[in-house]
Amino acid sequence: MTVSSCVPGQHRSLGPSISKVRSLKLDSSVWSNELVELFLEVGNKNANSFWAANLPLEEDLYREASAEQRATFIRRKYRERKYTSVLEGFNDLEQLNKALCAAVVSSDVLQTMALVFSGADVMCATGDPTYSTPYLLAQRAGQKLQMEFLHQNKLCGNCFQSDAFSMVLHGGSKSECTFLYMARRWCTLEGGFLSYYESERSPSAIGRVDATEVISLAVNHTETMTGAGAVFTVELYLQTERLLIFGVETQETQHDWIQALTKVTQFADTSELIGRLHYKEGHDLYYWRMGWFMLEGSSLHFSSGEEEGEEEVLQLKQLQELIITVFLSLFFYIYINRTVYIHGFNKMDFTVWHSAIKLAAGTDGKALGDQQLTKNGVPIIVDSCIAFVTQYGELHCISQPGNPGRVSHLLEEFTRDARNVKLREKEHQLQDVTDTLKSFLSQAEDALLTKELYPYWVSALDEKNERQRVKKYSAFIESLPKINRSTLEAVLQHLYRIQQCSHLNRMPSEKLASVFSSCLFQTRGQTTQEISVVHDLISNYITLFSVSEDQVQQMERENSFITRWNDKKDTTVGRPAEPEWKSQMGVSPSMRPTELAETALNMRNVAVNADDFWTTFEVIENGELERPLHHSEKILEQVLEWSSLDYPSSACLVIKKFVDQKHFLKGDYLKFSDGCSKLLSGHRFQDKYVVLHSEKLLLYRDIKSAKAEKTIPLKDVKCYLGLKKRLKPPTK
Repeated sequence: MTVSSCVPGQHRSLGPSISKVRSLKLDSSVWSNELVELFLEVGNKNANSFWAANLPLEEDLYREASAEQRATFIRRKYRERKYTSVLEGFNDLEQLNKALCAAVVSSDVLQTMALVFSGADVMCATGDPTYSTPYLLAQRAGQKLQMEFLHQNKLCGNCFQSDAFSMVLHGGSKSECTFLYMARRWCTLEGGFLSYYESERSPSAIGRVDATEVISLAVNHTETMTGAGAVFTVELYLQTERLLIFGVETQETQHDWIQALTKVTQFADTSELIGRLHYKEGHDLYYWRMGWFMLEGSSLHFSSGEEEGEEEVLQLKQLQELIITVFLSLFFYIYINRTVYIHGFNKMDFTVWHSAIKLAAGTDGKALGDQQLTKNGVPIIVDSCIAFVTQYGELHCISQPGNPGRVSHLLEEFTRDARNVKLREKEHQLQDVTDTLKSFLSQAEDALLTKELYPYWVSALDEKNERQRVKKYSAFIESLPKINRSTLEAVLQHLYRIQQCSHLNRMPSEKLASVFSSCLFQTRGQTTQEISVVHDLISNYITLFSVSEDQVQQMERENSFITRWNDKKDTTVGRPAEPEWKSQMGVSPSMRPTELAETALNMRNVAVNADDFWTTFEVIENGELERPLHHSEKILEQVLEWSSLDYPSSACLVIKKFVDQKHFLKGDYLKFSDGCSKLLSGHRFQDKYVVLHSEKLLLYRDIKSAKAEKTIPLKDVKCYLGLKKRLKPPTK
């Protein structure tokens, strides 16, 4: 028996014969009771009543057949559907879909199988607003086997229908046009139309597709195994929610077809995925614009398509968050410090773009550049481990080995999806996290200091003058790939900070160099030369990376804060005046507002509705002013800034629900004071006409004024809401 699930460009069988099913120990995560019952219900004999209904005896597969003969038979049986049963009385897709909706509410799974494999759309509309798909109809009727069959074939939608365009391309000629062979159909690409014929000799086309309906084009550069052998596929997504899949035998032929298709669709020749999408972002979130998007590796190129419009490139490895909104055709992702919203023309092209972006933003190898990255271009696994050790390990010796099993598991979690790994004090051990960092650096495809530069790093030790050695090190660092350079800077800053606390943790730079030299160089042993080089790099981190005095002072403040924090064993976050609202929790240097809010809500068992958005608010001036922290801000950095307030103890963090005001004023009269007025108290605020434009706040004397009296750049402004009493505002 074969239960097939049709995926663009491939055909897969989900199970062995029934005799084997009974004798095998099945994986319960895959083989549910319903799936096993489905196999037993259908069976090989019933499945073949459809797939081999018209199989001539002389073409049947015999036991001694070779592998090549078996492959040919499978291709003819499943891909070409040469021996299938023909359902009578169905003239079009609408009739097939109507019959499918009637069949799924009964127990006749064989009829459902025949309809689906004859071209009925598993995801067709039923006309019922509540039970809108055949699956929901089967669920209402309590038909579990029907539900299981529809679930296993949920991607089939029209896979086997003749105009579903799952085809193998071949070169040919007809009226000086290029042709392609597709499930016994011949096609021409001419005059902006893709037409298909019953055969090469047919005088008239039986259907055609307008190339202007193509909204996205996807290219697969790896071979896809099919019943017809290995092919390279091209997918066209149409506005009418149809998908055309082509498969060619060679990449050269595939490239020829891409060029031909991109000419008639007005797309640029691309390597992976290209298409038109609606988008809005950053400074203009009011209007959707049409843009051209191209995915190449982990880079997403996009532009408005206008001559004066510049092409922008987003590095998806640095994507911070990917979210699908309540509207299926809409998703947005937060990239570094900007938000981009994208939605497709229909559910089908939305799905392919979302899947492609998600895949491109994930980890896809062992090289440093294959990892999910922070906004600074550092692998998230490195940043997370450093943040954890900074918070919980700066005062402890980190040379002790971790548990190999836990380290391996943690490394696997980071490799699978580093963005969603949260290191917590009660769940993870310091030694395990340290070893995870070292293991990642040791196992990366490319050594952090690169193997090509190894002799140069070591030869620099011949220079006895430390200043001259540092100059050479600086030159070597500049020659490193960008991601190696940014990652090395993060690691050395981490080790530099640890050795600053060596009077507490007994980890001077010499000992740190001994611990980390082998993983930075990716060598099996620890030579004296390697340790000496790493010791030099740690000790001269400030000079090597031109760290400013402000940054040095910031590190010292953070170290001082963390030291005091660890002495107290915890940090209080909440309302100081109301003890019942207080929560005790650890805040790591990398923790951001939404993560802190989630942690606090979980600790207090607060139920959160799906539509609610909780976040962290900064409250100052004894509760008079507050603001929701931006998603990119780090909690610890904000807390450290309270030291600049007149009364730092008056500030606190509060977790509460964020309410979007849903309105925005671009121009209005407001009361304004710049805090420097010399006028008497109570008269410091003046009426100004205020305009928000291009990330600037412009203040005019009145609406008729042509020139602004004051311009306030908003890039680094923090906006608080409240009533600051000592300013004596004229109104609340």
